[in-house]
Amino acid sequence: MTTTPKPLCANRQKELDQYDRLMPILQKGLNALNLELSLTTQEKTIKYIELLHKWNQAYNLTAIRDPESILIRHIFDSLAVTPFIIGPNILDFGTGAGLPGIPLALALPKYDFVLLDSANKKTTFLSHVLLSLDIKNVTVVTKRIEAFDFTSGFATIITRATTTLSATIAQTQHLRAKNGQILAMKGKYPAEELGAIAEPTEIHRIKVPYLDEERHLIKIFED
Repeated sequence: MTTTPKPLCANRQKELDQYDRLMPILQKGLNALNLELSLTTQEKTIKYIELLHKWNQAYNLTAIRDPESILIRHIFDSLAVTPFIIGPNILDFGTGAGLPGIPLALALPKYDFVLLDSANKKTTFLSHVLLSLDIKNVTVVTKRIEAFDFTSGFATIITRATTTLSATIAQTQHLRAKNGQILAMKGKYPAEELGAIAEPTEIHRIKVPYLDEERHLIKIFED
């Protein structure tokens, strides 16, 4: 005797449809960024968006609410800096909901990432993401940056609109490997912040697919 599967309720079907619609947008964005991700990685990226969207309703992890905006403003924004990442180990401090760390870790599986945040609700979410998506190259740490230590230092320390450039340099000095770099993701050109630091920098204007807004990446390195 066979049974007919029960149809999904309308709300659940609508929810699934909105995530399905993200895949072609993701693929077009990846083409624009000249990134090749496996289908499995693309599916994990969509699943991460789904998890963030659901958890955000209860825990207020990000001000960006709808899945398509999460894809554009968070995922593409994060992946746009992929060419600038130097391994083998990367620290994303003030990671929040895992941005840019989770998208970058999915795109760069041969590198090891540490996602650092002092907010327990955010790191609890990230631990759930790692388990749900079977991500092996990420470690989540619940600490303030000042209390965190990493003996060998990080080749890349990245932060996304977390604090000023001068504060970023001061807070991460003990964590940078010899010849390591700091990548600070910014919106508009941070002229005042750049004027307040003496370290050598490179400034890159970043183009994010589907987003007509200024984005800059500030690379800070040793003299």
